[in-house]
Amino acid sequence: MSSSDTPNAAGADKPGLFERLRGIFGLHEPSVREDIEDALEESATSDDFTPQERLILKNVLSLHDLRVADVMVPRADIVSAPADATLGDVLSIFRTAGHSRIPVYGDTLDDPRGMVHIRDFMDFLAKVAEPADASAAARLTSLTGVDLTTPLSLARILRPVLFAPPSMPALDLLVKMQATRTHIALVIDEYGGTDGLVSIEDIVETIVGDIEDEHDLDETPQIEAAPDGSFVIDARASLEAVSQALDAPMDTLVDLEEVDTIAGLVSALAGHVPARGEIIQLGDALECEVLDADPRRVKKIRIRRSGGVAKDL
Repeated sequence: MSSSDTPNAAGADKPGLFERLRGIFGLHEPSVREDIEDALEESATSDDFTPQERLILKNVLSLHDLRVADVMVPRADIVSAPADATLGDVLSIFRTAGHSRIPVYGDTLDDPRGMVHIRDFMDFLAKVAEPADASAAARLTSLTGVDLTTPLSLARILRPVLFAPPSMPALDLLVKMQATRTHIALVIDEYGGTDGLVSIEDIVETIVGDIEDEHDLDETPQIEAAPDGSFVIDARASLEAVSQALDAPMDTLVDLEEVDTIAGLVSALAGHVPARGEIIQLGDALECEVLDADPRRVKKIRIRRSGGVAKDL
């Protein structure tokens, strides 16, 4: 067949008028991602997807834009153990933390040494307690042979952790975790300091929602009314929640958009991270006593009326 019989053959690859107009105005063809997002929006009222399926599909698409910094546990909330901690200390941390993996550090969290897995920890205790002449079929009946004052560093059970910058795509870290079979990563800033921690569960939860097991507690910051009329408050509680509990507009006490927790408010008013026992005045009607704090953050406070009524703040 001659070329004259196939008039479109030579120009088959040439862009059409519509495509050329797109190029002139800097427009591009819709991506597959955009097509899927549009389809999900259009099917919002149909039975093509259940609400749960639609939510998971949207979360999968949004994972493309998430960075490690978006899913990490901040440094202040990392549960960790020093390398010179005793086995008894580590056992206590595992009991209260509710985690199966704990990062281990040298002098500070900026000197990470690895992590300890609860399975390795329990296996070490069992091996130390096992009688030397025990047969393969013998059962362990006592842990009296375990010296819980032994430093963790002597147990030699640390495993390596991954390191990731805050700007790393969360999906890339998930793939790396799968490839290395490592379930936690420390987030390291540009100066080499530890910014936070990411577990494989943190990333998966961005897709399927919170995954709770039998040991997970309600992590909603507590606001408890005391018999004397004061309120004992988890310092992570939002200003909105505290305002509702005390019937007092707490968010009007400072003009800082980035302050959204009671801990942030107290620190902003004090001009520093308050120490335990410090008293900070909250307007004319309330005062705050710091019940628990460390050099980096306020953990628990008590708010009581100092005169007048709370809603007159």
